[in-house]
Amino acid sequence: MTVAAAIDNGASHLLEVEHVSKFFGNVVALKDVSARVDAGEVTCILGDNGAGKSSFIKIVSGVHRHDEGRMLVDGEDVHFNSPRDARARGIATVYQDLAMCPLMSIWRNFFLGEEPTKWRGPFSRLDVSFAKRTAREQMAQMGIDVRDPEQPVGTLSGGERQAVAIARAIYFGARVLILDEPTSALGVKQAGIVLRYILQARDRGVGVIFITHNPHHAFPVGDHFILLNRGRVIGDYEKGKVSRDELVRQMAGGAELDELTDELEGLTASE
Repeated sequence: MTVAAAIDNGASHLLEVEHVSKFFGNVVALKDVSARVDAGEVTCILGDNGAGKSSFIKIVSGVHRHDEGRMLVDGEDVHFNSPRDARARGIATVYQDLAMCPLMSIWRNFFLGEEPTKWRGPFSRLDVSFAKRTAREQMAQMGIDVRDPEQPVGTLSGGERQAVAIARAIYFGARVLILDEPTSALGVKQAGIVLRYILQARDRGVGVIFITHNPHHAFPVGDHFILLNRGRVIGDYEKGKVSRDELVRQMAGGAELDELTDELEGLTASE
């Protein structure tokens, strides 16, 4: 059954955020924000610095609890007290720093904190051969041929490190994968590679939340676009119902962008 058919039949979304608000004293971090994530789709959360993207991530991933509204997983109302609670429900977050140890090998980073063992009790040992084989296989599914799983993660490119983090999250059961600005520090070519990894995760049935301030990166891979500004939703569009230029325009402030364009053109003409 396709995602669209499932929705038509009344099936629940993987994740729903309904009219969620978050306050820090008198500071409004989020106000009346709604979003939904479905299997095999990419939901892009767009906004400039201070738009509320980080607060959104922290609520969905269990770092903060929302003050108003509700959050549902598979149609069930949930309240996360920690990131562990979110991971138990299949929600994994890959942050910008990737939480990796550059001097450790690919396979050790892949299983960091979840090391596989063989035998039991006092005879328990780290199953190195299984870990290396699994890391290589999972990376191959992301399109990367790992010849030596002992290779330090720090020697990989930025895009390849993103692939390790994404493959690790999916392997450990992520059904909703939150990617926090995965292309922000990458060049054009590496950003393109990461966008392919996002599509590969989507094609494996994962619901992806792509957090970004760059509509040029979001538009080619997104199925659903939600624009935030100062903690509020200013746009909510399905694929095909908004252009990339309109996303850019709304993120830049619409009338403010037109005013700036006229001002710059005037300065150019006067030179």
